[in-house]
Amino acid sequence: MQAAGLIDTGALLGLLDRDDFWHDRCEEAFGELRLPLATSSAVLAEFFHLLGPNPRDVTNAWRFLRSGAVTILPISDDDAPYLDQLMRQYADRPMDLADATLVRLAEREGLTMIFTVDHDDFETYRIKGRKRFRIVPSR
Repeated sequence: MQAAGLIDTGALLGLLDRDDFWHDRCEEAFGELRLPLATSSAVLAEFFHLLGPNPRDVTNAWRFLRSGAVTILPISDDDAPYLDQLMRQYADRPMDLADATLVRLAEREGLTMIFTVDHDDFETYRIKGRKRFRIVPSR
C-alpha cells in the first residue's frame, strides 16, 4: 500500500507519551490522517533512543509500529549521495540523518505531508529544492 505521508520522531513520541507537550494535538491529528505513514530506520533509531528503556513503553511502541499505521521504507546505498547533499545544504540547521532520510523519502516517493512537531526544520526543508512540506499538526 502506498504511504499517505511521512512520520517523524517527535510525532511518534507525541502520540505514545501521554505526558508529552504535543500529545493531545498529535492524537487529534493522527485520527484525521490517511494511513499508513512512512518512516525510515534512522527515525526509528532516534525514536527508540529518546523513548528510553522502560519495557512497557518499548512494548507499546512496537505494538503501534506493527499495527499497520506505519511502514518503514528502505534507505539504500543509492540514497547516500542525496543524504550527503541534503546534510551539506542544511548544515546551518544542522540537519540530522533522520531528517535527511525523511526529506529523501519525500523526494523519492512523491510525498509532501509530514506528521511532525519539528516545525522549524520542516518549514525550512524543501522537497527537490523547491516544494514545501505540508506539516501536521499545525503549531
